[in-house]
Amino acid sequence: MTTGPTILDGGNITLYCGDCLDILPTLEPGSVDCVVTDPPYGHNNNNGDLIHRREAALGRGECGEARAIENDGAEANEIFRLMLPEAYRILAPGCCCCCCCGGGGPDPQFARWSLWLDEVFNFKQMVVWDKGPMGMGWHYRRSYETVLVGEKPGAACRWFGGNNKENIIRPGQYGIRKIIPQKDQHPCAKPVELYAHFIGLHSQPGDLVVDPFMGEGPCGVACARMGRRFIGIEIDPGYFKIAVKRIQDELDARNSTGPLMRAQERLIP
Repeated sequence: MTTGPTILDGGNITLYCGDCLDILPTLEPGSVDCVVTDPPYGHNNNNGDLIHRREAALGRGECGEARAIENDGAEANEIFRLMLPEAYRILAPGCCCCCCCGGGGPDPQFARWSLWLDEVFNFKQMVVWDKGPMGMGWHYRRSYETVLVGEKPGAACRWFGGNNKENIIRPGQYGIRKIIPQKDQHPCAKPVELYAHFIGLHSQPGDLVVDPFMGEGPCGVACARMGRRFIGIEIDPGYFKIAVKRIQDELDARNSTGPLMRAQERLIP
């Protein structure tokens, strides 16, 4: 069920609690400058998997409560595929859709989603995000995810990154490190810096950025810091509430003492 929008920053930020497949069709065609989003991967994360059983697997106690993500089962693939034509419709020509995606196996999600993105957009790039120290598991332990970039044809690509940006986001001093979520955080939280990286490459201050799968609002926080307008959509009321507060806190800090920093975040230049 979709609720009325929450308006922040004098109308520059609009947040919807509802299904993106219901809300995206209400946005004007060609009105958006960039889509940056992190859809559910369809892997049932933190719902009986090794992430959920991490403490027990490491001999540190019992499993905590499962924190399943809405629409993170097999239906995630269909939702992603249905979202793409709407993202294409609302973007202006030359603008890009940047979607976080898994990497590696055993599910070749990155291959499947890349082909679906290419059916709708001009497939521009698969960017590898090296998250830093290796993750959980065994036999090729996970250390990276990907960001798939599709471009809407009809105009020159909106690109503001010069000629020195590679298709790997590397770890280290200038890298973007993964978040190891606390029990009160979204189990698949992405850092503000990751969103800021793509927002900075494909938009300018005053442009409109849309995130159809907002989660706790890191894309909105990046937009608040970087002077972009923002529309965010989140289906889970609990995470929506967190996102509203987090973005408002960022706006309050921006208007007084500067950007509000969470642990593991750096200032975005």
